[in-house]
Amino acid sequence: MAHFLVFLGSTRTTTPPSPARLGERVARACTTLLNVHENVTAEIIDPLDLALNDPFKPHFAYSSTNAPEDLSVLAGKIAEADGYVMVSPEYNHSMSPALSHLLNHFGSSLFAFKPSAIVTYSMGQWGGARASVSMRTFLSELGCLPVSAMVHVPRAQNALDEAGHFQQDAPRWESYFGRTLDQLRWWADAANAQKAIQDPQALSPAFKTTPSQRNAPEL
Repeated sequence: MAHFLVFLGSTRTTTPPSPARLGERVARACTTLLNVHENVTAEIIDPLDLALNDPFKPHFAYSSTNAPEDLSVLAGKIAEADGYVMVSPEYNHSMSPALSHLLNHFGSSLFAFKPSAIVTYSMGQWGGARASVSMRTFLSELGCLPVSAMVHVPRAQNALDEAGHFQQDAPRWESYFGRTLDQLRWWADAANAQKAIQDPQALSPAFKTTPSQRNAPEL
């Protein structure tokens, strides 16, 4: 059974513009399309469900007995998940600060050696595509390498209803989303298969070199 976390990258609840929580529609669409597969489950992670308004302190900076319960619960979910879908609007040609703020609360070891999928959206014509550029670098540093295919949803308020259902041309949209989510599932299965052969956490952190390499001049 593969389980995926769909991170909703928005905390905006005010209008205009309307609707306020457009990202919920996109996240629900991703969750629905993942859950239709046998032996696959997915759940949405909403930053509004977490207490993140205090001065920033990541989960790994707390002692094991003093960490906020909501962060500890989510850390456990991140560690157990097989992959991630990152849903983000575009802010100044970059990923959502709400998404990066949430993810920065957790160490990369929780995300490492797993795949991720980039899904962006906007109320305009570009579908948040420019945000995906910075997201690739960010997610690679977390260790959850993004799959090649991405999803960009322009005019998401017209494409999806509040429940996350496509309002027009559903087969085309499902095929478009499916290309990315199928890659995510494939890489999750591949990562799990390799982990059964070799535990990635057992890899040596030191880069082993020969004596000649250690004495080589820097270029």
